Amino acid sequence: MIGSLLIANRGEIARRIIRTARRLGVRTVAVYSEADAGAPHVTEADEAVLIGPPPVRESYLRADAILEAARQTGAAAIHPGYGFLSENADFAEAVAGAGIVWVGPPPAAIRAMGLKDAAKRLMAQAGVPTTPGYLGDDQSAAVLAREAAAIGWPVLIKAVAGGGGKGMRRVDRADDFVGALEAARREAASAFGDDRVLLERYVTRPRHIEVQVFGDSHGHVVHLFERDCSIQRRHQKVVEEAPAPGMDAATRETLCAAAVRAAKAVDYVGAGTIEFIADASEGLRADRIWFMEMNTRLQVEHPVTEAITGQDLVEWQLRVASGEPLPLTQDEIEMRGHAMEARLYAEDPAKGFLPSTGALTDFFIPEIGVRVDSGVEKGGEIGPYYDPMIAKLIVCEETREDAASQLAVVCGGVEAWPVKTNAGFLARLLSDPDFQAGHIDTSFLEARLDSLAAKPPPSDFLASEAASALAHPDDGTAWSAGSLAGFRLSARPAPALLQCDDQLIEAAIDPQVEPAWSVRDGVVVLYEEGEAYAFSRPKAAGGEAGVAGDGRIVAPMPGRITSLAVAAGDAVTKGQTLATLEAMKMEHALVAPFDGTVDKVGCAVGQQVTEGQVLLSLEAAS
Repeated sequence: MIGSLLIANRGEIARRIIRTARRLGVRTVAVYSEADAGAPHVTEADEAVLIGPPPVRESYLRADAILEAARQTGAAAIHPGYGFLSENADFAEAVAGAGIVWVGPPPAAIRAMGLKDAAKRLMAQAGVPTTPGYLGDDQSAAVLAREAAAIGWPVLIKAVAGGGGKGMRRVDRADDFVGALEAARREAASAFGDDRVLLERYVTRPRHIEVQVFGDSHGHVVHLFERDCSIQRRHQKVVEEAPAPGMDAATRETLCAAAVRAAKAVDYVGAGTIEFIADASEGLRADRIWFMEMNTRLQVEHPVTEAITGQDLVEWQLRVASGEPLPLTQDEIEMRGHAMEARLYAEDPAKGFLPSTGALTDFFIPEIGVRVDSGVEKGGEIGPYYDPMIAKLIVCEETREDAASQLAVVCGGVEAWPVKTNAGFLARLLSDPDFQAGHIDTSFLEARLDSLAAKPPPSDFLASEAASALAHPDDGTAWSAGSLAGFRLSARPAPALLQCDDQLIEAAIDPQVEPAWSVRDGVVVLYEEGEAYAFSRPKAAGGEAGVAGDGRIVAPMPGRITSLAVAAGDAVTKGQTLATLEAMKMEHALVAPFDGTVDKVGCAVGQQVTEGQVLLSLEAAS
């Protein structure tokens, strides 16, 4: 077994690797950026090395700094986790060249599967069914547009070097193709340094199903069954589960056998995932499931596979990297129960899933019947530099219905403030009758987004609790009788106006009740079904400056301007994209709030901007 391990990653995956390594008696080395100096993965490792400033290109993507950290600490092996350098064949070769064990597949396998067009050709040769599309070398817009029309609308544009939904666009008609192509190329170039794309037929009732495969250096390859990752938003996975609902034994056998053939075709060693797209218009059928791509690394959603098989996939990785054979043969791998994972993000679903940054002053997850893989603790900081995922919440029950219900309870019990989270959104999704019945595909969320993302008003009970807390604050600033709008010293509740999330609501207050909730700076924060509600005394009339509709376009968060579509003097229409901001690994369109003219432009392409910075100003049309 490897004696020491450097983890070239951060957050929850670094902590998860440390947990297994510690159990196996392996010494761990963490690397960290200046922004992560106090992060849990840094304090939990046996040793930690600073590798650079917060931006990933100056820290976690610096192969030279990571190799130097391994040399300084005497690390015998490097585990890349996922993301960052995990699928970088050049880095894998550099690790091996330095005499360090690479905990991952051979560089040749990474290269073979890293480019989607070449991978699809290879899979077709290996007898693995592939989605119809265009894989040509001619990347001119005219040729791509012609090929897209030949495939038939809708068409999916995908970055050749892509993953995680980056550089991916669905196009429904010819008129939209060029604009979508330019956006996909720009995003692909930013994320992968490669703007080449391929085209695929867009399956109108798609399911995203993937198979966990594992190989060793002795020529053995096995699968650990499938996962369903169909619940997505903008091609980003939200909820994953294993096994796939509606998968019969015969279809599973065919699918998993194809995945093993795919891995053997590239002499695969280590953990990998073969991803398939299924046409679920008539249920899951073996002849309507096609290869999409292979991820040559451990997946974010690997815990659901661990839950149904009882295996530790990181332990398997370390044993295989040490030269050992696979711990089990195919016949020895069993599947029990149903597992689900929900990704808890720092984002505000009610505001278009805008990422949220700041300190987690309050943070609580009810850890009953749930595995929590988290990269941050209470009091930690959610910064603008990295993916906004706070934690992964994983449950495993005997049935799918029980798993969904249990995970909904867990998500509904999450408490976080002042950072916004998607916990309430997840709880509503997991409780949706169609989801619980397994009627899912990749369009499931988009079809219900408005209702699931909308934050419901607080219940009468919660509002009453808040009113009572504000009537007896612990900061020495109790309300006056006049401000209670109906307060009276009796045992009967009286109505009171409260401010809650910029809305005025009326609540019943009982002045003889002293609740336990704390009032901080005139605000009490209460939680209900995964949502946080901030209650305060009503603001005085005229005490708030109006900013809506004044024409200022401000940065909603720190980030980098990746495109600027207008100049001073240009006429714009309501809803028109003016600029694009890249932040927390996603692009965010900044649009005109009304018809008008661009008055000033206060930013440039490539510029780093801060939250609240005025980027443009508009004058309304007269």
